[in-house]
Amino acid sequence: MNFAIVLLAGPQDPAARSALNFARAVLASGHQVSRLFFYRDAVHLATTLGVQPQDEADIHADWRAFISDNQLDAVVCIAAALRRGVLNADEATRWQRPTANTGAPWELSGLGQWVDSLQTADRTVTFGT
Repeated sequence: MNFAIVLLAGPQDPAARSALNFARAVLASGHQVSRLFFYRDAVHLATTLGVQPQDEADIHADWRAFISDNQLDAVVCIAAALRRGVLNADEATRWQRPTANTGAPWELSGLGQWVDSLQTADRTVTFGT
């Protein structure tokens, strides 16, 4: 079965961890994740500047490692990202900002990527509100 997963919740929301655990379970069960789409506050998961307290799991690093280790397609909504100050190198240059704070394995792109996922996935699952 092919899953498309959209995450709306930011790093502090338990839904971010639930989505990660679900995606891990999907792959462990022999299914596929065709695309992960990060929207609204979930775009904060893509920043390289997020720091968790030492006594908490680093959800940013956990997502980054999961995506990289499994070579998944992880799309961050560009409009939501720009509004929240999450920029890759191209957008930092375009908007004349001093630095980028996201990059591989994340891809900044539009909602068209999500619509494409909806057309090809067997199941779509949303985490967060």
